[in-house]
Amino acid sequence: MTYAILRQGGHQYRVAPGDVIQIEKIDVEKGQQIEMEDVLVLHDGSKLEIGSPRVEDTMVQAKVLRHGRGRKIVVFKKKRRKGYSKKQGHRQDFVEIKITGITHNGQPVGV
Repeated sequence: MTYAILRQGGHQYRVAPGDVIQIEKIDVEKGQQIEMEDVLVLHDGSKLEIGSPRVEDTMVQAKVLRHGRGRKIVVFKKKRRKGYSKKQGHRQDFVEIKITGITHNGQPVGV
């Protein structure tokens, strides 16, 4: 099984061709193709390559499916016996992408 571990927006994702993931919001249009070069690990089915810190000449191609906002997270702070409480909500913006392929040295991996 071919997969790559990539770093995007401070998070690491294990992706394979055909996967649909949600990453932190980036400034791209819906339907646009993007390429992510920050690949940390590449496994092509037989060989494992670990970058230091990145695997050189490796890219993950993806197509933007939609933009959205995640579920609400409630942030509640309280100090007992002081009459202090504060309630806030937060919804994180995201971009949903579909991984279309992985290339290494200009060649598709796992096809």
